[in-house]
Amino acid sequence: MRKLVVLLVASVIAKGAIAQSYPSKPITLVVPLAIGSTSDILSRTIGAELAKRLGQPVIVDDRPGAGGTSALQQVARAAPDGYTIALITSSTHAINIGLYSKPGYDPVKDFTPITVIGEVSNLMIVHPSNPAKTAQDVIAQAKAKPGELTFSSGGNGTSHHLSGILFAAMAGIDVVHVPYKGAPQGITAVMSKEVTMGFFNTPTVISQVRDGRLKALAATSKIRTPFFPAVPTLDESGLKGYEVTVWFGYAGPAGLPAPVLERLYGEMANIMKDPAVREKLSNLGFELMPQIPPAEFGKLIQRDLAKWVPIVKASGATVD
Repeated sequence: MRKLVVLLVASVIAKGAIAQSYPSKPITLVVPLAIGSTSDILSRTIGAELAKRLGQPVIVDDRPGAGGTSALQQVARAAPDGYTIALITSSTHAINIGLYSKPGYDPVKDFTPITVIGEVSNLMIVHPSNPAKTAQDVIAQAKAKPGELTFSSGGNGTSHHLSGILFAAMAGIDVVHVPYKGAPQGITAVMSKEVTMGFFNTPTVISQVRDGRLKALAATSKIRTPFFPAVPTLDESGLKGYEVTVWFGYAGPAGLPAPVLERLYGEMANIMKDPAVREKLSNLGFELMPQIPPAEFGKLIQRDLAKWVPIVKASGATVD
């Protein structure tokens, strides 16, 4: 193993690849959520660009389940050689720590932050046939039929899950959470009226809302999303202080050698400076964030832990 790391560190400086000593070995970009999720959409764009710049194959490996905990456990145990990278979010690295008593990884000690890419808000969506025109209308429906309204998510521990839990807690209503295998399945459940509503990342529902297959009642961000400026926030809709946004970034296992980390951060930062990439991601519904170095990204993770774990625990939500 020591010989492998030494060879990797030496080769990372060479132009064109992370590890020219092993040109046929692909880099695996682990996505702890389903194909078609926001994380998957983002990672396929970043992965394709990273492959061009490194001259190495980059495989996007979607591993949904258990709120992403099982996939991140595997990444945490992977060799810190630059060949395994994980897509991480405020859900996997903050919300999950409050939901799971034993997530199986430490979000700070077990990973090397690389960089944050952007963030999204969620949209509260219902079927177009639902007579509700506002979030308050849904609250009234729930109070009239306690325990009968349902909301879907892409799985326990996702921001979709937390958004619904906080909505119910702050509104003082009883609604039933229905977790699905992934966001696409949860969204389809709203479109087919299997469930009453959902709270999904803007990139995964932007086209359905725009073409009328879904109706957006509110956004989970503190300020209105630029993609749907006519849609009020839940804070504006009477739930003062409500805010759920999700950042997306990348990390490797703990102990990535400094040259490997510097190369990966540098290439991802360059990718995010590309006007074509920025336009593509913006059109998909991503709100791009300023690039920050790994150490600052680590501080962001710790701030979110301090913010979200108490909120999740206070809500009473758990998946154990």
